[in-house]
Amino acid sequence: MTAKAVMVLGTTSGAGKSWLATALCRYYADKGLKVAPYKAQNMSNNARVVMCPWPAGTQAAPRGDTASLGSGPALGPGLYGKMGEIGSAQYFQALAARRTPEVRMNPVLLKPEKDTATQVIVLGEVDSELTDMPWRERSEKLWLRARPALHELLAENDVVVIEGAGSPAEINLHSSDYVNMRTALEANAACLLVTDIDRGGAFAHLFGTHQLLPAHERALIKGYVLNRFRGDAALLAPGPEQLQALTGVPTVAVLPMWRGHGLPEEDGVFDDSVTGTGLRIAIVAYPRMSNLDEFQPLRSLPNVRLSWARTPAQLEGADWIILPGSKAVAADLAWLRAQKLDLAIAQHAAAARPLLGICGGLQMLGESLLDPYQLDGNAPGLGLLPLVTQFERDKLLSPCRLQFGGLTGAWSPLNGVQAGGYEIHHGRTVQHPAMAAATVAVRNQQGEPIGWSQGQVLGCYAHGLFEQDSVMRALFGAEQPGLDTVFDGLAAYIDKHFQPGVLMGLLT
Repeated sequence: MTAKAVMVLGTTSGAGKSWLATALCRYYADKGLKVAPYKAQNMSNNARVVMCPWPAGTQAAPRGDTASLGSGPALGPGLYGKMGEIGSAQYFQALAARRTPEVRMNPVLLKPEKDTATQVIVLGEVDSELTDMPWRERSEKLWLRARPALHELLAENDVVVIEGAGSPAEINLHSSDYVNMRTALEANAACLLVTDIDRGGAFAHLFGTHQLLPAHERALIKGYVLNRFRGDAALLAPGPEQLQALTGVPTVAVLPMWRGHGLPEEDGVFDDSVTGTGLRIAIVAYPRMSNLDEFQPLRSLPNVRLSWARTPAQLEGADWIILPGSKAVAADLAWLRAQKLDLAIAQHAAAARPLLGICGGLQMLGESLLDPYQLDGNAPGLGLLPLVTQFERDKLLSPCRLQFGGLTGAWSPLNGVQAGGYEIHHGRTVQHPAMAAATVAVRNQQGEPIGWSQGQVLGCYAHGLFEQDSVMRALFGAEQPGLDTVFDGLAAYIDKHFQPGVLMGLLT
C-alpha cells in the first residue's frame, strides 16, 4: 500500500491548516479509505498522551491499561511499555480519520518554555540533547528522525493528510525548513494553500507565498482556499480569476466563517472573546499556559460565560476561576504575582467561591515548588492548598481513570463520578508534612491521589475533565456534542464548499 499525500499549507500561522486537515481526514475516511494524519514538527503546548508503536519486527506485549483518553479510543502499551505525547491537532486528526493516535503522526513536538527556549519531544519522548542544541543545527537532525515516520505512514495507508507549519515561504528559514516543502516534496503531496481572508490581504498573501517558492515547489500547489469569509462570495470576483492568471493555480474553495464548528484551536492560538451567558468562568491566561484545547467544551455551553483573564479587573465578578496547565510553572507564577492576580485569586478563595487548578495550576495552588534539577524553578506557591511539589527529571505521561470523592459546595456533584483524563507533568505533589492535610478529592485507577481540595479550592493533575460527559452532566447538567458529530460536520462543510470533484481529484 502506497498512500497519496494531500498537504495543507498556510500563508500564516492560524490560517486554518489544523481545521482543514482534520476535515480532510474525516472526509477521506468516509470514502472508505485508510487515512493517517502527519505533521513533521508541531510547536505547541497543547499536547496529548498517546501510544508509541512497537518497532518493526517486534511483537507487542499483551494490552495492559486500556483507560480511555478523553473521548478517544482505548490505548495500549507503548514502545517498551511507555507512552508518548504529540500535538493536540494530530490527536484530533487521527480520531477524525478513525485511527488510534500515535507518535509517528507528529514525530517532533516543540513545547515553548520561554521566548528563546523550547523542549524538544521526538517520537513522544523528551530529547535533552536536541533541546540544548542550537535551532539551525538541530533542524537537520530532527528531519532524520521525522522522515522515517512519514514513509512508514505512506506505506501503510491509502491517504496521508499532512499539515504544514506557519508559512512555507519564510525565506530566512527555507533552507532548514523540513516541515513544509521538504515534506511535500518527500511525499509528492498535492498541496492546498489556505489563507485567512478575515484578516485582510488574502490575495497578496497567496500570491506572495506562491512567488517566493522555487518553481519545482510551486508545482505542488493545486489549489487556493479562502478561509473565514464573511459576506457575499460573488463580491470576490474577479480576484480569484486574476490570481489564477498570475499563478496558474485556481481557487478551489471559499469557506464561510464558522465559529461554532466545535474543534479546539491549536498551535497556541486561542479565541479570547467572551462566550455565552450565565455562570461566569474566568481562565487565567498566563504566558505559558498549556492544553487550552481541553476548555473547548465550556465554550459550547450556552449557560456558561467563559472569559480569559490577564488582569485583576478581568477576574472581578467571576463565579469560578480556573488556573490552567503551564509549561513554565514558576515563571507563570511570577508573572501572575507581577500582575497582582495572586491577590485577586486569594480574595476569590477567601470568599468561598470555586477555584480550580489543573496540573500546573494545581502546583501553583500549593505552598511551594522545589526544583532540585533546575527544570522549572523554585518558588513559593499561592498557599491555598497544603501541598508541596518537587519537579523530577522524568516526565509522567499517562492516561488515567478518575474517581472523585470528599468534595463540598459547588464541587460536590462530582462525588462518586468516574471519568477519564490524561497526565503530562514533571512535578510530583504531596501533602505538606507540617500542615493540616487537604482532602484527597481525586484518585487514579491505582488508587493514588492526583487531586486535593480544601473548601472550594480544588486542584487536580488530570487534563481533559471537561471533555468527559460524566463531569459535564454533574457540573452543568449538559453534555457536549460528541467528537464524531464534530468531525462529521467538518467533512460535510468542506464537501459543500469545495468545488465539485476537487477533493477526490487531489488523489489522482
